[in-house]
Amino acid sequence: MTADDLPETFHVTTDEQLRAVSNLTRHRIMAVLRFEPATITQIAERVGLAKGSSSYHVRLLERAGLVKVVRTRKVRGVTERYYAMAARSIVLPDPGEGGPDVLMRHAVADLEASPAAGERHVGMAHLRLTDEQFAELGARLQALAEEYRELSDPSLPDASLVFALFHPARREQQQVEGGAK
Repeated sequence: MTADDLPETFHVTTDEQLRAVSNLTRHRIMAVLRFEPATITQIAERVGLAKGSSSYHVRLLERAGLVKVVRTRKVRGVTERYYAMAARSIVLPDPGEGGPDVLMRHAVADLEASPAAGERHVGMAHLRLTDEQFAELGARLQALAEEYRELSDPSLPDASLVFALFHPARREQQQVEGGAK
């Protein structure tokens, strides 16, 4: 099975699925499986886990339907399973106002764990946009990410692109909510 054979999206809808993707180790395992299938041994090596821990986390992801076995082969009498993502992208439910955003927490953890000496492009821009400009910028960012995802080559090192376009809580709203607590 190739990435082209996968469904485009997998919508996380159950508590079991949400717990599975909320774990940073499982997030990193899914990143390993993003472009090509891998065995438990390969996953363990790439994530820096013991094989037993890797197997445990993959089983939880498989039970939640987020990864699946895409091929098997016999190696010295043992069946080796290759796991892959169940879809090209995972869609998480909206965390709701004030709820933790799992993707952003994982992205920050990955950024903090990335080599400080490596090339990184991190920035923040504060903008004032009309509703139309806001929607247009969101669509352009999504299209740019998709364009580069299409260019991705599994033989090259991983690179992560994270973006968040949102309206922050207004200061007077935070003060009212903070004073009411």
